Amino acid sequence: MRFGPNTICVITGGLGFIGSHFIDKAIALGWKIINIDKVTYASVNMDFGGYPNYYHIREDISEIKDIPFCDIIINFAAESHVDNSIDGAGVFIKSNIYGVFNILEIIKNKKVNNAMKSWSYRSPLFIQISTDEVFGDILEGGFSEGDRFKPSNPYAASKAAAENLVMAWGRTYQLPYIITRTTNNYGPRQHPEKLIPMAICKCINSEPLVIHGSGEYIRNWIHVEDNVDAIMEILQKGEIGEDYHIASDEEYSVKQIAEMILKKFGKNYDSFNVNSSFDRSGVDIRYSLSIDKIKNLGWRQSRKFSEEIDHIIEDFKINKYRCLRKKK
Repeated sequence: MRFGPNTICVITGGLGFIGSHFIDKAIALGWKIINIDKVTYASVNMDFGGYPNYYHIREDISEIKDIPFCDIIINFAAESHVDNSIDGAGVFIKSNIYGVFNILEIIKNKKVNNAMKSWSYRSPLFIQISTDEVFGDILEGGFSEGDRFKPSNPYAASKAAAENLVMAWGRTYQLPYIITRTTNNYGPRQHPEKLIPMAICKCINSEPLVIHGSGEYIRNWIHVEDNVDAIMEILQKGEIGEDYHIASDEEYSVKQIAEMILKKFGKNYDSFNVNSSFDRSGVDIRYSLSIDKIKNLGWRQSRKFSEEIDHIIEDFKINKYRCLRKKK
């Protein structure tokens, strides 16, 4: 095991959907957690049960001046909603690109400054959390780790740029890093701007459901806890300087997801108030990743959408305020 119970982990964006679930996992392992999160409209309101080794620093990663001593830095912080990136890409450039640059520069400068004083310094392992969208769409098969980037929207382009920065700083300054790319996450706590919680909230509130175009675009869907488990497996066993894909064996179109959720509420897609908006500009037809590399580390998907959707619906019914979270 590379990281044991006394690990000090800096997590950026730990009040976000995926980051908060990772903190749950880290708490169970007894890690010391320093969460750098500026708190945005998409943040979840959590104190993680008052865990004594949890600390929150409320700062923007693009503006922070220093990062505490740690063993690992995991960058979950990102603007992630594609529609928002199309409406205004500036905040995506600042957070997703300049934020990563700023963190890398802090790590690099610490290393250089200590070397100039002949002090020993061990750079933390930097984990960049990325997305399948950097590759664009693929009609058959799945993208492998070494395939060429071809992003279709500003969000995907910002994540591709961030990856290139990480690889360049890794090679030029010998900063240890690993990159993970994952498909569409789902699960409790997700902001209702995303498809699954949006559809659930619309059903709970008896409001019209709006989807892009025909809804025939295909995505791969992975439960957030499977993703977190995979990231932890990569932390412990992954090779430094490599990238790893994380995905499930479940592909559904947007329409199929909506149909399954409506059925859970006793509603029919064709008779429910479903409105079709215009297709998203630059829309991708299908996303898919090859995951042979992470399977070789021993990771396996353990959750199925059909088995988890009832729990997610119940979570939103119990915590109805999540359907009312402020939109951007």
